[in-house]
Amino acid sequence: MKLALLLLAAALLILGLLAAVQGVFVDGLQRSGRTFLTMMPILVVAFLLAGMAEALLPADFVERWLSDAAGPRGHLLAWIAGALTPGGGLLGMPLAAGLLKAGAGVGVLVTYLTSMALLPILRLPMEVGIYGARLAALRVAASCLLPFAAGATAQLIVRLIRA
Repeated sequence: MKLALLLLAAALLILGLLAAVQGVFVDGLQRSGRTFLTMMPILVVAFLLAGMAEALLPADFVERWLSDAAGPRGHLLAWIAGALTPGGGLLGMPLAAGLLKAGAGVGVLVTYLTSMALLPILRLPMEVGIYGARLAALRVAASCLLPFAAGATAQLIVRLIRA
């Protein structure tokens, strides 16, 4: 988390300097403020949801259904939940962080996050409308197994690191 903050701060410093040199620093701050005001309610709700999920999920449920020991059942549940998560990363990432703290397995969470990124059901009608049913169906079909592969790979990496 600290590394991510440092990298973001470095990127902000570079962009801020570029904006100052080009004379658009104040405009950048104003745009940032508008984005902040627009996104803050969504982020507050997402983090509250993540905290409530973490607090409400019993440890035995997490162990049985969402740990890496849950096996294919946990990955299938994560695959479905990822596809059904509305709002993508704004909701899914804080929820995944809360589930991780509650004891969910890394492999299961990678399956969830990958499914959320590749298979959002709510995006499908837009895809069909923009580039047609054939290409949308092909993209979904080609993406269906990737969350499972990503989750299994993450689980394998964790095992190798621990060994």
